[in-house]
Amino acid sequence: MTTKPASSFSRRSFLASGAALGVGAAGLAAPALAQAIDPYTGQPLQGAPAGATPDAGVVQYDSAQDSRRNISSFRMHADWRPYFDNLTNGAVLVDLTSRALTYWSEDESVFRLYPTSIPVSEDLTRRGRTEIIKKVEGPSWSPTPEMKQRNPEWPDFVPPGPDNPLGTHALWLSWQYYRIHGTHDTRKIGRKSSNGCIGLYNEHIKELFTLTTVGTQVLLI
Repeated sequence: MTTKPASSFSRRSFLASGAALGVGAAGLAAPALAQAIDPYTGQPLQGAPAGATPDAGVVQYDSAQDSRRNISSFRMHADWRPYFDNLTNGAVLVDLTSRALTYWSEDESVFRLYPTSIPVSEDLTRRGRTEIIKKVEGPSWSPTPEMKQRNPEWPDFVPPGPDNPLGTHALWLSWQYYRIHGTHDTRKIGRKSSNGCIGLYNEHIKELFTLTTVGTQVLLI
């Protein structure tokens, strides 16, 4: 990704704008009039004026979806064998129903289980096998061409930092535009709240970042 000058985009300016309009915590909990619409999902963005980028400190809302944190559908995957032929380079299993990510190291000495966010709608959800092709600490963010076409006022580039929707670390998958990444908005974890990527708490993606390698197997079910 080509480095570009930092834009004027700021989550803090979003929050300041909300405060000026009298939008408090209650305003983030339910749909409001004149909501900004995420052009990628078609859903309102809670607590953000027009121009907000997806996942950048806002919560997407879909009245037809159950966006509560998932507990009752959780499934524990202690054994990797039903999902992988081997553990070469390690393996990551993302269970979209459980909203959880499981990691096994190649020698089986490390096992981790992390809660995740998942895509906000079925249209944005992808399942199947992929792998990690790139690892970035302090990732920058740019909208996809489709996002930019539908909402040209979005910034072309968001530099690393607290306003970045990818959090502190990101793992690029072989599927274009798909990532496993952190988030600065902890409200998203355990919910349907992303535009297709899998989100983790920043402290969890930092650990997973150190455990995985380029070539780590990934399966989304």
